Amino acid sequence: MSQNSTTSESKHRAGLFDIRIIIGSLLGVYGVILVIVGLFVSDAQIRKSDSVNLNLIGGIAMVIAAAAFILWARLRPIIVPDEPATDSGGSPAGH
Repeated sequence: MSQNSTTSESKHRAGLFDIRIIIGSLLGVYGVILVIVGLFVSDAQIRKSDSVNLNLIGGIAMVIAAAAFILWARLRPIIVPDEPATDSGGSPAGH
């Protein structure tokens, strides 16, 4: 029997409920949409923005930010205890 199975507190990672995963996913989806739109933009629209494809640049930046958020969540996961902390009276802390 390993020592991990005999500990009184069992813990797990937040997983998909980690806000960094949610933010990273949304940034990634919007970034991919902007990259696709930026690839098919007309020359007239690019001239309006001083010859800079802002959709493509913004989309790439959002995809990079999304990758950073998801990488951050994977490298430093939030550990959540299975049971809420209790005070000495046996009721959950804060109640």
